Amino acid sequence: MNKTLVFTDMDGTLLDHHTYSFEAAKPALSALESKSIPVIPTTSKTFAELQPLRERIGLDGPFIVENGAAIFIPHGFFKQKPSGTVWVDGYWCKAFISNKNYWIKLLEKVGSEFDGKFTQFSKMSLEEIQDSTGLDEKSASLAAKRQFGEPVLWLGTDDEKKRFLNAITERGAFPLEGGRFIHISGNCDKGQALKWLASEYQKQYVTKVQTVALGDGKNDIAMLEAAHIPIRILSPVNLPPAVQKEEVYTSTLTGPEGWNEMLTQLLSL
Repeated sequence: MNKTLVFTDMDGTLLDHHTYSFEAAKPALSALESKSIPVIPTTSKTFAELQPLRERIGLDGPFIVENGAAIFIPHGFFKQKPSGTVWVDGYWCKAFISNKNYWIKLLEKVGSEFDGKFTQFSKMSLEEIQDSTGLDEKSASLAAKRQFGEPVLWLGTDDEKKRFLNAITERGAFPLEGGRFIHISGNCDKGQALKWLASEYQKQYVTKVQTVALGDGKNDIAMLEAAHIPIRILSPVNLPPAVQKEEVYTSTLTGPEGWNEMLTQLLSL
């Protein structure tokens, strides 16, 4: 028997792009739970943001934060301590990149060249974070608690953005454009994190693992390409991401409706 793991983006995929509701996905979530198929949030969100969200949705397994920067695995999910992990806040944590301060220093080095062309997350007030994300005050304060990368809100032209991306890439960063922000961090992505967790699962449970991934944006491409079954969820605001893979599924509905639609069909839930 293959063991199935479901890796999912959150905003615009399992959560509605406008309302952040997951109501429409509840039937598939219940069916996955009854079949003991873990649903693994794989998101640009922070550790702090995911805690109340996982509780609300009823997810208690591993999760991947800040676009693949780190994986947090609850104690007891695996029989043994997973290789290369450290104990953080009640979880085994596998980090793939340096912490946030490293990237903030790097941005300081290029900052003078692009004065006034971007706002970085750590320097934004709660109000500014709310304005640029549409989050309420509590959610915005959780979003501000980043541990790994540093998001940047671009204010300049597209040409200036190209120059900026080149400048930080030359200094060793791997910038990733999400829906609203450019995430400045190291060489990590959701795909690497998916592969690491799937292989750890395979090792610990001595079983073949089948990975399913669902996402709606550019920062999901690596995850979709790394999965056995890639599912693009239709977005109300963006075109489906271009995925280099022979077989890619695309929902006909958006957000959690599409999430429910595709998993119900493909996993015969």
